[in-house]
Amino acid sequence: MRSAGRASTTEFGKIPPPELWERGSTPVQALEFRRAPLLAAAVWFAVGEVMARSWRPMVMLLVALGLLAGLTVVVLRGHLRVVLVPLAAVWMVVGMAAAEVQPVPQQQRSLLRYADGLSRAVRGRVVRVRMLAPRKAADEDADGTEWHEAEPPGAMSVDVQVEAVEEVTPDVSRMVPMEGGLRVTVTSRGDALPSLKCGDWVAAPMQLRVPERYRDPGAWQYADYLLTEGIGAHASVRAGRFKKLGEGTGSVQCKIYAAQSWAVARLDGYVRSAVNRRLPSLLRLSEGGAGMLKAMLFGDRAGLTQPQRIGFQRTGSFHLFVVSGMHVTLLAAAVFWMARRMRLREWIATLLTVGLASAYAVLTGFGAPVQRALWMTAIFLVARLLARDRNVLNGLGAAALGVLVWSPGSLFEASFQMTFLAVMAIGGIAVPLGERSVVPYARAARKLREEWIDLRLRPRVAQFRVMLRVWGEALVSVLGEWAYGVPALFVRVVLWAAELAMLGLVVEAVMVLPMAVYFHRATPFALPANMLSVPMVAVLAPMGVLTFVGSLVSPWVAALPGATTALLLHGVTGTVSAMSRVRVADVRVPGPAGWVVAIALVAWVFCCWAVRRREKGWAWVAVVVLPAVAVLVLWPEAAVVSPGMLEVTAVDVGQGDSLLVVSPQGQTMLVDAGGPVGSLKESAEAQSAFDVGEEVVSPYLWSRRMRRLDVIALSHAHSDHMGGMAAVMRSFRPRELWVSVDADSQVYRALLEEAAELGVVVRHYHAGDRVEWSGVGIEVLSPAVGYGNPGEPKNDDSLVMRLRYGKASVLMEGDAEAPSERAMVASGLSPVTLLKVGHHGSRTSTTPEFFAALRPTDAVISVGRANTFGHPRGEVIERIAEGHTRLYRTDEFGLTTFLLDRDGGIREVVGGEDLR
Repeated sequence: MRSAGRASTTEFGKIPPPELWERGSTPVQALEFRRAPLLAAAVWFAVGEVMARSWRPMVMLLVALGLLAGLTVVVLRGHLRVVLVPLAAVWMVVGMAAAEVQPVPQQQRSLLRYADGLSRAVRGRVVRVRMLAPRKAADEDADGTEWHEAEPPGAMSVDVQVEAVEEVTPDVSRMVPMEGGLRVTVTSRGDALPSLKCGDWVAAPMQLRVPERYRDPGAWQYADYLLTEGIGAHASVRAGRFKKLGEGTGSVQCKIYAAQSWAVARLDGYVRSAVNRRLPSLLRLSEGGAGMLKAMLFGDRAGLTQPQRIGFQRTGSFHLFVVSGMHVTLLAAAVFWMARRMRLREWIATLLTVGLASAYAVLTGFGAPVQRALWMTAIFLVARLLARDRNVLNGLGAAALGVLVWSPGSLFEASFQMTFLAVMAIGGIAVPLGERSVVPYARAARKLREEWIDLRLRPRVAQFRVMLRVWGEALVSVLGEWAYGVPALFVRVVLWAAELAMLGLVVEAVMVLPMAVYFHRATPFALPANMLSVPMVAVLAPMGVLTFVGSLVSPWVAALPGATTALLLHGVTGTVSAMSRVRVADVRVPGPAGWVVAIALVAWVFCCWAVRRREKGWAWVAVVVLPAVAVLVLWPEAAVVSPGMLEVTAVDVGQGDSLLVVSPQGQTMLVDAGGPVGSLKESAEAQSAFDVGEEVVSPYLWSRRMRRLDVIALSHAHSDHMGGMAAVMRSFRPRELWVSVDADSQVYRALLEEAAELGVVVRHYHAGDRVEWSGVGIEVLSPAVGYGNPGEPKNDDSLVMRLRYGKASVLMEGDAEAPSERAMVASGLSPVTLLKVGHHGSRTSTTPEFFAALRPTDAVISVGRANTFGHPRGEVIERIAEGHTRLYRTDEFGLTTFLLDRDGGIREVVGGEDLR
């Protein structure tokens, strides 16, 4: 008898001992509590957080009653798993407690008291410094209180930890201690920008301003984002008035920001070097390519152009080119794999991986998504190191639980949810499906000459190896010995590609939900775009790192990896650009209803359970359920409208205009789409991509379950009316665009070009034109026939329309001023039910004669809070009050809806309440 552990010999030849045998097919483990207890704990913890956020005593009573009833039933059955019910209750209570004690960002109300329009001296310490890219000025709505230039000067963004603020009284002014964060935009205006670093003491006179807060359903709040970064107010100041008082010691966070800026500057140095400029265009790293590389490696998005953003968003591949938790995870996976290939001990590989991932996270600015990814990676690796049963879902549960205990609010953030769902889709669904389908055959296609491996495999897989040998021997007889492994190689490539495609399909099927909820996108080209881009990015990222490392030594050292990086960037951008030009590449959709979200979550848990059952039929059920859930998430729902009523909603877009009109028959028209006021827009990460049409107007329309608009109308080509129009047009593909005169505006011409590309019919209207639109009669009152404006846009270009529905009527004035109003009065005006007050309540509009002729029942002014123009003017408010007209202002009421019936009645709904 042979001793244990020795090799034996059979007709297959020499066979290694069993412990060295090649792994055949990995058995799929059933989804049981004992295999993933930490995943169950994380889920229960999350349920507790959700309950704490929507705290209701009756809900808590019902939940407690349900848990007790479940405990009683289980006990009566004498089941050994009775501990699961109280354990679930414990974790839910812990989750509720963590949510209750979680610190919230300080509201900084003490600092905001000084945002009163007065110029005050402010003193503090520098926390962060970023250079801002200048941009060309948009067409402005000017009141003479804003400065305007064709090309704004250089500027920088400085975050200041405020130490003292000037207290101004009629008798005396003094500096008072104050705490808070301030974001200051410093413009050169002919003066050199100051040289600042972390901890420097600075002072300047400035007007503090409160960040705009849009009170519309679904709107993204920049003010809340600033609070999470410790910023409560913002201001602008000229460089000549911004004084450096002395040097100091910066905080750890400030030094992390400085490390990010240093890394970006080193990469910029290579881009501007003579070595890079002499390379052929295909191998040269351009400013645009460097912008993508800086976003991908270091999280600096300021260099990304709008076409780049739109192209990658439309194909669902934007996450590949902006640093996020995914990049930390990929880096950690690569380091850990290389360490294990070098046969380092597992604890050394874990320590090395966490260390290098932490260093990289610092270079990216250590943002919240990167921090969470680093936490989850570290906890996952440690759990994997300590656990005997290395279950992926249990490691995921440990990582999620650690992040939620440290930061309970992460549960409600998109980055955490998408990271968790992606790993769950891969480890919980795709990997078990692969083990039941193509993976065993892909493994079996290796080492064909080792016939003893067949003994380890299932009969069907072993027969597959025999077929590959037969094909290989057939090729040998024709091409020679070298061709023996060609069939196996071809099969391995095909099967691994099939596995990658299956993994991508599963992930995309799960990602449909968060993409619809948070980004309102359905990206049918996401799978092919990612399958083509990911392999290139897998090479591009390390090449980019090598370029950066080489730039620390010399541009000559960085030239070779830099040329390779540039070539890969051209390949990626060309691929994505070609796909993004297809019209169906990006479909914008409303977020699904709550009950759909609940069904999707239950279905995914079912799929994780089903693919682990021994009976293969359950796996096929999961294969059917996954796409069915995706279809359910994207299935159109009826828009929220008020049938039989004419609706006019003033959307809160700050100092701008945007009106939603819904006809009694349910057709929709958007008049204007808001936009920025002022000619210098901060291009830091949070604001560089801010578009009021994308972030404010569109989310409100999606909250109403709207997928397409019938008409969009532009009153005139000023930025506070037109700025968000392009984004709305791309998202809702209107059938028609109504305009008045074609003023000399580059942005306006770009809007018309985009309308032509999208197949939108452009119609020009003047006074006297009449349109019957979905049961509503529309009469155009201005501009007059023959009016033209070959110069820059003006307020009197405004398209003024009167809408009639039975005895009810609405007049929408745009920004028409006194000359246009006099012409309308002269042509004859009759009373209206609702007036959209012209030019945000400026004294140049709503003249006494005009208002007296209209005698509206209600009036609405679209205006921003604490705006620098002084809108609405006091005399206009008095005029409206004297006319016994009810006045609604978006700066006070937020979004306001007016419902008009055929009999002339009007009902006001404030704040997006139920319109049915």
